[in-house]
Amino acid sequence: MNIFIDNRSGIPIYDQIYTQIKNQIISGDLREDEALPSIRNLAKDLRISVITTKRAYDELEKEGFIYTLPAKGCFVAPKNAELIKEENLKKIEEYMQNISQLAAACGLSKAELIEMFRINLEE
Repeated sequence: MNIFIDNRSGIPIYDQIYTQIKNQIISGDLREDEALPSIRNLAKDLRISVITTKRAYDELEKEGFIYTLPAKGCFVAPKNAELIKEENLKKIEEYMQNISQLAAACGLSKAELIEMFRINLEE
């Protein structure tokens, strides 16, 4: 599992960890029932507070991406198709907002934008 912390990003460290692990689970890089590094080991490897790592893991568990077994550690939860669909829908909405802004900046009409999308789907 690869996690990179960017201290200059302005995004809280726990959120960077949460987002990167979640993305690795959704993409399949982390598989169902795969063990995650212990909270202490991950904190040590990233040179951050155990509390920060715990917060990221707590958020992942709350969202249903991981589960914890007492005295055994944290593991990737079985994939919930609805949860993954919802995450992907959020990403699509973000991309669509960016596309709309770029289209407006270029002066593209709605019809031209739809035509571009239709052509893209056919490829």
